[in-house]
Amino acid sequence: MRKEKGITLEEAKKLILDPVYFGMMMLKNNECDGLVSGAIHSTADTLRPALQILKAKSESKLVSAFFIMVLPDSKYGEDGVFIFSDCGLNPNPDKEQLAQIALSSANSFSNLVGKTPKVAMLSYSTHGSAKSDSCQKVIDALNIVKEQNPKLIIDGEVQLDVALVPEVAKIKAPDSVLQGKANVLVFPNLDAGNIGYKLVQRLANAEAYGPLCQGISKPVNDLSRGCSAEDIVGVVAITAIQANM
Repeated sequence: MRKEKGITLEEAKKLILDPVYFGMMMLKNNECDGLVSGAIHSTADTLRPALQILKAKSESKLVSAFFIMVLPDSKYGEDGVFIFSDCGLNPNPDKEQLAQIALSSANSFSNLVGKTPKVAMLSYSTHGSAKSDSCQKVIDALNIVKEQNPKLIIDGEVQLDVALVPEVAKIKAPDSVLQGKANVLVFPNLDAGNIGYKLVQRLANAEAYGPLCQGISKPVNDLSRGCSAEDIVGVVAITAIQANM
């Protein structure tokens, strides 16, 4: 499969003995329906074989990673349930990639949570309160999303408190369609996303399932190497749902 990338037959025979590569080949050949890895592998060691063997879905053109966050007794999000993305794969997405992450995340929320996605494209600025290249990237990505899916409930660029707190939204962004009730948070880069999910997981005692993959041709999901047995069960269940979509 990868001889054009310089992989020799001897190297391929060695790679296929790796459980993750072997599992990806099973998935590609329809000998299984999904793959979960990461308890003893890094995210790179899980996702690299997926990108090499399975590729992205033709309609998405970008594989990204998200977390399902479940906050106990929370008034925020969808009864405490959120999708955070991209928190595990794309370090500094450009405007087109950021738009695709937002579209994929909205679709993932709808499919996995069964509720209407309300997407906030996050920044340190709200509706032009600050000016920078990073803020403009979020604005441009929002415009791309609106062109591709005009019916999606989405706003940006917005600060986190505007996305989550109705009282703050009324002051800072009174015309926002989110009204402080976002349930899908799209971060401007991987630094923000990774730090953000871990802060919520540790300080708010949230359950964090992922990194989960979207935009890939078959269900592949990752685990943190700090995961518990319950985390593994949860991600396996999510993978099973994705396999039935």
